[in-house]
Amino acid sequence: MRYFIHLAYNGANYCGWQTQPGLPTVQLTLEQALSTLLRSHISIVGCGRTDTGVHASDFYAHFDYLPDTDQHPPLDPQQLTFKLNSFLPPDIAIFDIFPVKSNAHARFDATARTYQYHVSDRRLPFSQGLYSRIYFQPDIDLMNRAAQILMEYDDFTSFAKLHTQVKTNICHLTQAHWDTLDGQWVFTIRSNRFLRNMVRSVTGTLLDVGRGKLSLDGLRQIIERKDRCAAGVSMPPQGLFLTRVEYPFDTLRTDNKTLTS
Repeated sequence: MRYFIHLAYNGANYCGWQTQPGLPTVQLTLEQALSTLLRSHISIVGCGRTDTGVHASDFYAHFDYLPDTDQHPPLDPQQLTFKLNSFLPPDIAIFDIFPVKSNAHARFDATARTYQYHVSDRRLPFSQGLYSRIYFQPDIDLMNRAAQILMEYDDFTSFAKLHTQVKTNICHLTQAHWDTLDGQWVFTIRSNRFLRNMVRSVTGTLLDVGRGKLSLDGLRQIIERKDRCAAGVSMPPQGLFLTRVEYPFDTLRTDNKTLTS
């Protein structure tokens, strides 16, 4: 009996989403809380693997639970949501828990993901750990022209972390643009999938365009070279947010509010 968890987290205190031996991660923290409350070993699968220090304002995971004895009673999603929010540290928030079909998958059923990267050339004391400081004023119009060039391509090998086990570096972008918001410049990018470190390296390269260090033709050359060493530096993790994960919920959900054995 499978459930989706809708949550958000501030990644500052975690070594990413995925469990790593001896290190604090969001997955481990959530698994320990669920296992304690449900009095059963619970393993969860996330919709992605955010790196150390990266945040998520929209994140999904799934877990399986079988109510079979008095010790493992039927699960009440609303009550479990309340208990988890009381049990978890304050940098993790559970929005909802809901039943889904037995073959629903938090990672593989996602149809699109959206990330945002926040930068500013000012000290923002109330946003510490939530943006990356830069020391120049970028040309946002030029960076938006560069972002539109990205949309013309689908092979992002030049922005992928080296030596990762992926079958393809093809990503289909459907959105890429810069906006100004509360003293920050925010880069938004949406795609059906992303490569490891892709958003942070794309952001660093576009900022090179915005500071006049890289031309638009130079950006094209970087993409077409398919060489990570040709692209700009990877930006620090604290400015990166996973902001939206999309699913065909109409085909994933079940109508059961409480599942019994």
